[in-house]
Order: sequence, then C-alpha cells, then structure tokens
Amino acid sequence: MSVIETEGLTKRFGHVVAVDGVSLDVPTGARFGLLGPNGSGKTTLVRMLLGLVHPTAGRVRLLGRPMPRAARQVLPRVGALVEGPAAWPQQSGRANLRLMDAAGGGGRRDRADRVEQALERVGLGGIDARPVRAYSLGMRQRLGIAAALLRKPELLLLDEPTNGLDPRGIGEMRTLLRHFAAEGTTVVLSSHLLGEVEALCTQVGVMSAGRLVLSADLESLRTPTGLVEVRTPDPAAAVGVLNGQVVHRTGDLVTVRADDPAALNARLVAAGVAVRELTALRRTLEQVVVELTGPSADRIDRPEEGQARTEHADGSRP
Repeated sequence: MSVIETEGLTKRFGHVVAVDGVSLDVPTGARFGLLGPNGSGKTTLVRMLLGLVHPTAGRVRLLGRPMPRAARQVLPRVGALVEGPAAWPQQSGRANLRLMDAAGGGGRRDRADRVEQALERVGLGGIDARPVRAYSLGMRQRLGIAAALLRKPELLLLDEPTNGLDPRGIGEMRTLLRHFAAEGTTVVLSSHLLGEVEALCTQVGVMSAGRLVLSADLESLRTPTGLVEVRTPDPAAAVGVLNGQVVHRTGDLVTVRADDPAALNARLVAAGVAVRELTALRRTLEQVVVELTGPSADRIDRPEEGQARTEHADGSRP
C-alpha cells in the first residue's frame, strides 16, 4: 500500500509554477527523503499533501484517502512539521502541547501522559514553565517535533526537522526517527541537507524547479565510479604492478582505475604486494543531486556583458 500518492500535481502562483506535474509514490514503512535546493518546490509540495495549499491541477491521496477532501479523517493520523514549529509564544511548551492535543481531538483523560511522553522522546522532559518565546531555535524545533508525535502517527511528514539543532541533537533526532520507522511509521523528510537524508533515508526523491526529477532507492543511486582505493605498506610496489591504472598516490593510499576490485586485489597479492585495505568508490548522494538540479533559487549572479546588452535590447529586465 502507498501512504502518499500524487498524480500530475501542479501548483501555480500567478505566472510562477511552484510545483510542476509531480507524480510521487511513497510506500508504507518507507524512510523517504525529499531533496532539492531552496526554491525547488519541496515545501509547497508538502503543504499540498497536507491540504494546506490546494493544487492547481492533479490529485493527492494520503493514507489511501483523497486530499484535501478527506482531511478531517486523515490528518489525525499524520504528524507534521512544516516551515518551522507553530506555538503560542506566551505559553510554556507543556501548555502548548496540551492545547494542540485538545485541538486535535485527543481525549482529556490521557492528555497529560501523551504530552509528557512526547516531551521525553524529543529531549524536553525537564523543561520548566518558561514561555516558548524564551526558547532557543533548537528547543522550538524539538517542541514542534513533539507536537507531531502526540498521537502516534502512521505518517510523519517533516520539513527541515533538524533546523537549529546542534550535532548531538541531530544525532538524537535521527535515532528517534529510525525508531519510529522500525515500529511501522512511514517517515518523509523534506530537506536540503544531503548528509541527513543519506544517513536516515532508504529512498529519495529529488526536486528541481518544481519538478520531481528522480525517485529511487538510495542504494541504487550510489553506483561504482570505476575507481578503487588501495591502502598498502608498499605503495611504490603497487604502482609498479598496476602501471597505467594508477590515478593518484598519497602516502600509503593509491587510487586505481579498476572495474573489478576482487581481481585487482588478487593481482596485487599474486605480485607479493600486501594490501591493508581496498575500497571501491561509489557516487555520493551529493554528486547525484548536483547533476540533476539547477542552481539554488536564492542565488543571483551578475549577467555577463553580452547577455546584459541582449536583454536590454529586447526590453526584458537586465
């Protein structure tokens, strides 16, 4: 069963196409990372999934139900954090969660227990009565994730969940999300931080200029580069044996062009060269994303002189 299904999903704001014909399928139990540079359409897509923005065209099904038509039945089963945590700034974090639980229809009898459990899970079990306006950005982010966890959701849909967290906090959040995924919760993480997606997710989708340009298992993207790193106590001997295959040598590390690492290792051992370590290099997720996406939307380069003259001549902006 698919937890998220979209078909031809499109959103226009005037003349701007923010999301352009996205067809996406996220299966139950996946750890799915939605990647793309700033302005690629990730947040608008997430907001359409939740019914916060109505699509211009296309359709959305969440947990098997059409959105936004079935929002009242679907959203209580979804935990979400979109564009930063929302809160009443004058209230404490604990009071905020109680209000959010009540607004979401949670029963009064077990409310205090649900709130305390959510706070403990995100590392805020010891918070005092300070108002949220006095919280650090990292504390606010933890509170927002606690709100998403209140009703033990079937789907967690998180937009930049590690924003404002320090390295230890990021590691704790990664462990927590893996725990929920192991219990059967589908986790969808929208982020521009490739390292976080690579560390947590098993599947990725890549957005560029409003389009979904890739959706695949992460492991299938990390194809071999054809290069192998060999660590040896006798690098000079390794270079002599491999001759024209050597690409680079630094100390005891020799980088070699080879399609078959096992055959390379056998050849070195047969020649009497000791091999301490042999690693076949694969493409990183960063390389894949950079190849597929254009520049970030928040980058504004100065036009080249010839380009600027042409643009002035035809009446468009320089």
